Order: sequence, then C-alpha cells, then structure tokens
Amino acid sequence: MSHNHREKLRITNLHAFYGESHILHGIDLSIMQGELVTLLGRNGSGRSTTLKAIMNMVGKRSGEIVVNGENTMSLPAYRIAHLGIGFCPEERGIFASLNVEENLMLPPQVRSDVMSLDEIYTMFPNLYERRYSQGTRLSGGEQQMLALARILRTGANILLLDEITEGLAPVIVQKLGEVLSELKQRGLTILLVEQNFRFAAPIADRHYIMEHGHIVEEIQAHELSAKSELLNTYLGV
Repeated sequence: MSHNHREKLRITNLHAFYGESHILHGIDLSIMQGELVTLLGRNGSGRSTTLKAIMNMVGKRSGEIVVNGENTMSLPAYRIAHLGIGFCPEERGIFASLNVEENLMLPPQVRSDVMSLDEIYTMFPNLYERRYSQGTRLSGGEQQMLALARILRTGANILLLDEITEGLAPVIVQKLGEVLSELKQRGLTILLVEQNFRFAAPIADRHYIMEHGHIVEEIQAHELSAKSELLNTYLGV
C-alpha cells in the first residue's frame, strides 16, 4: 500500500481516564487515507476506549489527536464528527421507533459528498427490502447494517467501528466484509475494533495489538503468517 496518501488520523502519546482509572497509557498510531487498520486485543485491553477517546467521549485525556490535519484535543464530540469522523459504537444506537428510511434520513450531513439513499440501498439490499420496517423489527444483522449505513449518510470518510460483527450470522458477517472492502476502494479510512480475527485478517492493511492500554505490536498484512505465534500469544487465535 502506497503511503503517498494523506494521513487522516494520527494519535501521539494518548492517555485516557474514566474517573480515577487510567485506561490508555501512551497510545501512538496513524492511519492513511484508504487504509483499513484493526485494533486487536482481548476484552479490557483498551480498544473501545481508544475509539471513544478519539471522539472525546471519555473522561480526562492527554496527548495529541490529529484528524485531517487538525488537532482535536480541545474539540467537543460534535465538532470532531464534523471533521468527517463517523463512530459506530458497539450498542449501535439506531432509533427503534423509526423505520429504516427515517433512520437514514435523520443524520445531519457533516460533509458534502454524502452517499445517496440509492447508493446505500445498492450497498445494503436488505435495508431496501426492510425500508419501511421499524428498528425494533430488524434482526441484529440488519440493525448493524443500518447503524453503518446511517454513518455513511452523514458523509463521514473516517469510520471508527466497534465490534460490528459480534453475535451476527456468518452470512451477515461476510456481507459486512464485502461492504468494508468496497468502502476502502472508495478511499474511506477505517479503524476497526474486532474480536473476529478471521473476519478482520483478509480485509485489513495493518493490525495494532493492544494489551493493558498499550499498543504492544504493529503487524502488516503480509507479516501475519510469520507472526502467527505472536498473535496466538496475545489473542489466542
């Protein structure tokens, strides 16, 4: 992968706290435009906190986070979103009382090149079929697709995705993998927190491994087989 692309996200010496609990201990990472990078690690290693810290959704933070060339440490979450970051939390957060299409029409546009409804429905045919179904009537997989589609409707071009395959049927997981590959081809930048290594491995350019709030290893896609023992040690894959 050529690194002539623009750097979209850079984190330097990031520390994050929930109350008195010191969760992240000096995180450093960077992602270039069009890359899909994973944060791997066991539960409690600090991966989800890293995504929330990027969005300024934790307690105290220190260090530096640069999004599209702008230091965001002093910005509230809504201003960070307007720089083109879309955050898909583990709990998905769709509006259960609204139907699919209403959910898709709701988000504010943060950038001009938003995806049209037609583009969304082409990418997610299931959502087109269920477009008049209430959020409560969707399967877990359909809810996950809707949560991702809603972010794309805002025009976000940096996606922070937290455990999007958890608890989903294999056919849905495969579909999400195809969607992420297509978004990469469109030049979107993706930071993916994922337990399912078999899902993440074929689509990611690089992997950061986290343990106890530290990044302990960075592995390029082509190094995976050579470093399988190391992965097994940290992840038990």
